[in-house]
Amino acid sequence: MSLTHKQKEKVTKEVKRHEKDTGSPEYQIAMFTERIKKLTSHLKKNKKDFHSRRGLLKMVAKRRKLLSYLEKTNEKTYKKIIKELGLKG
Repeated sequence: MSLTHKQKEKVTKEVKRHEKDTGSPEYQIAMFTERIKKLTSHLKKNKKDFHSRRGLLKMVAKRRKLLSYLEKTNEKTYKKIIKELGLKG
């Protein structure tokens, strides 16, 4: 259920701060969003996969924490990433 290199590039090319960026909140939020989408579709097919469901809930919580951090520190970037990823609106 991990993402391939091409999938990661496609998801993060718009939010990267620089070429080798992997630690910025924007990058991490984009990666979590893609992994959440993938896991959600997996769980629609496999309703009894409770281990993956727990992992999904942890990812959602971590993404929410990163989003609140980004909102406090850089509101302009927060609004940009929300719009790009189509999260809250």
